[in-house]
Amino acid sequence: MLIKGKHILLGVTGGIAAYKAALLVRLLVKAGAEVRVVMTTAAHQFITPLTLATLSKNPALTEFTKGVNGEWNNHVDLGLWGDLMVIAPASANSISKLVEGKSDNLLTAVFLSARCPVLVAPAMDLDMYSNEATQSNLMILQQRGVRVINPGIGELASGLSGEGRMAEPEEIVSIIETTFANANRLSGKKVLVTAGPTYEAIDPVRFIGNHSTGKMGFALAEVLADNGAEVVLVTGPVVLKTKNPRIQRTDVVSAQEMADACLAIFPSCDAAILSAAVADFRPVSTSKSKIKKGTDGMAELLLEHTTDILASLGKIKNKNQTLVGFALETENEIENAKIKLEKKNLDFIVLNSLQDLGAGFGVDTNKISIFTKAGKTINFELKSKADVAADIVNQLVLIYKNEA
Repeated sequence: MLIKGKHILLGVTGGIAAYKAALLVRLLVKAGAEVRVVMTTAAHQFITPLTLATLSKNPALTEFTKGVNGEWNNHVDLGLWGDLMVIAPASANSISKLVEGKSDNLLTAVFLSARCPVLVAPAMDLDMYSNEATQSNLMILQQRGVRVINPGIGELASGLSGEGRMAEPEEIVSIIETTFANANRLSGKKVLVTAGPTYEAIDPVRFIGNHSTGKMGFALAEVLADNGAEVVLVTGPVVLKTKNPRIQRTDVVSAQEMADACLAIFPSCDAAILSAAVADFRPVSTSKSKIKKGTDGMAELLLEHTTDILASLGKIKNKNQTLVGFALETENEIENAKIKLEKKNLDFIVLNSLQDLGAGFGVDTNKISIFTKAGKTINFELKSKADVAADIVNQLVLIYKNEA
C-alpha cells in the first residue's frame, strides 16, 4: 500500500541484469505505482523498450526527442514528476557518469533533474564492482544522498562467482516500500543540525580552525529531511551544498555566531543534533590589521573559552526536546563520552575516535558508537557518512517511539 499511487522513475542501463527490470516493473505496477522507464541505448541490447513499455503502460524513453517533429522528452518534467527514482541495473559506466554529472543521455539528464530520492542498484562483474574506482564512485553517490542497494553474491554472467549480482526485484521493491515509509517518520518535527568548523579570527588574514569538512552534518540534514523533518542547518565555512528543499541553511563563521544562531533557533525545535566541530578557544583580542612578522608579542597568543553550545542548549532543553551531541576523542574515548552525555544533559551521544582508520575529518566514512541516557551502548561498523547519518536518525526515531 505504501507504493500505491506513487510515481516511480526506473532507469535501466546496459548489462545482462537488465532482464530483471521487466519483473521489477511488473511488481511495481501490481503494487499500484505508476512507472515510467528511461533506458540507455546500451540497455536495448539486453531488453527491448517494447517489453518495458508494455509492462509499465507508458512509453520506454531513450532519446531526448520524439521523431522528426521537434517534440522532446522533457527531462526536467520527468525529474519533477517522480516521487522516487530507481536505477536498476546501474552499470559501472553509468555510475561513473552520475558522479561526474554528465548528461549525455536522457537517463543521466533525468537523474540530474530529479528532486526526489534516488536508489541505485549496481550490477557488474565482481572485479569491476570491487575496483577502487567503482567503490569510490559509489561512496561519492552515497555522500550526495543517493542510496546504494548492495548487490548480491552468486554466479555472474562471466562465469565467476562473487559480489556483483543486481539485487533481486523483490528486494528492491521492499527497499522502495521502506523508503516511502521512512519519508513520514519525522513528519511534523523540526530539527536543528550544526555542521562544519568554526573560524576564530586572529587578524583579518589568520584564524584558529580545524579540519572539519561538514560532511557528517550535511549527511544528517539530508537524512532527516528525507525522513520528513523540517531541518534548520547551521553551518560553519564549508563548500558543501544541500539538496532537500526541507533544509533551511544558516551560514556562520565563528563559534559565537553559531552559538547565537542555535540559541535563537532551538526553543522552536523538537530536537537538535550538534555535529559541528566548534572551536573551544578564541583569541582574547583580534587585531584589526594584519599582524606583521617580527611584531613584538607574537610569541604569545592569549586565548579564552568560546561558548559551550551543547551545554547551553542542555540547560534550556525542556522535557519534550531531544538533544544529541558528538564526541571526537583521541584517548579515554568511552569514559569522556559518557561524562559529556551526563554533564551536558544529552539524550544520546555519538562517539567517533581519531584512532579508528577511516573515521574523523576529511573522509567519506565514519565509525561510531552511540551511548544513550538509558545506559545503552550501540556499536557500528565503518560505514559511509550517509549510512552513519541513517543510524543516528534511526536512534532519534526510536526516542519518539519510546523504544530507545
